Amino acid sequence: MTPPEPSALQEPAAPRRVLAKARDENFPVALRLLPAAQRGHLLALYAFARMVDDLGDEAGGDRLRLLDAVSHDLGRIYAGSPPPEPLYQRLATTISACGLPREPFERLVEANRRDQTVRRYATFGDLLGYCAFSADPVGRLVLGVFGVATGDRLPLSDRVCSALQVLEHCQDVAEDARAGRIYLPAEDLDRFGVAEGDLLAGRASREVRALVGYTVQRAVTLLDEGEPLVGTLSGAARLAVAGYVAGGRATAVALAGAGFDVLATTPRPSKGRTLAEWVRLLVRPAPGGAR
Repeated sequence: MTPPEPSALQEPAAPRRVLAKARDENFPVALRLLPAAQRGHLLALYAFARMVDDLGDEAGGDRLRLLDAVSHDLGRIYAGSPPPEPLYQRLATTISACGLPREPFERLVEANRRDQTVRRYATFGDLLGYCAFSADPVGRLVLGVFGVATGDRLPLSDRVCSALQVLEHCQDVAEDARAGRIYLPAEDLDRFGVAEGDLLAGRASREVRALVGYTVQRAVTLLDEGEPLVGTLSGAARLAVAGYVAGGRATAVALAGAGFDVLATTPRPSKGRTLAEWVRLLVRPAPGGAR
């Protein structure tokens, strides 16, 4: 079989742009305190996820074919012959050093395949099913970088990552609606009397704000359920995971502070609030046996 042709985003200059964009992102403060090697591994994971999302959201041409090319390139990495582009070389180093499985990477690719055909979600359960592909694999890979991806931790990580994804969907309601995608469940739009066209208004109506507030609370509940993960960790893993949870807490506060009007603006968490949440998580003593 002839392998898929490389995409424009996979040519040598493009991975460098993705890596540069990754470095410019507002990473949780915790990541700046990690050992250089682990920070580099997390950056490699992020760069891959960012590249796949860019292909799914922005690439011209046949996006499904481009995503198939990514799966082909993952196969080359796991076969011991990674593509020459810097992004893939860094990813191959991380996969080898940390012993990361292929499945979570393929799930990220599959999430973007689904984005090409699925633009509405009937129920919150359906949305969480999508998060199992678009978000949860990232948390599992992060735990893998620290060597702590144990069976008892993975479900907690999934809840944290799904919560973060739902909160991001709440922030991006207007942007997603303009792109023809609505992640807020259809059953909830009906429950709060919100029409799809209401999500394209310049300001959120009372009904839209109530809908977003309800969805944020559901995400916070998931975050509450996953937060005990932090207490099972110590050292660099605890710093990193606490940073992600803190970012989610701060995002929920920002959304509430904006009155859940995500159409007039995109609420972003403040660094001060994120830091305060991070410290709160870290000062809790880790139970015996945390590693």
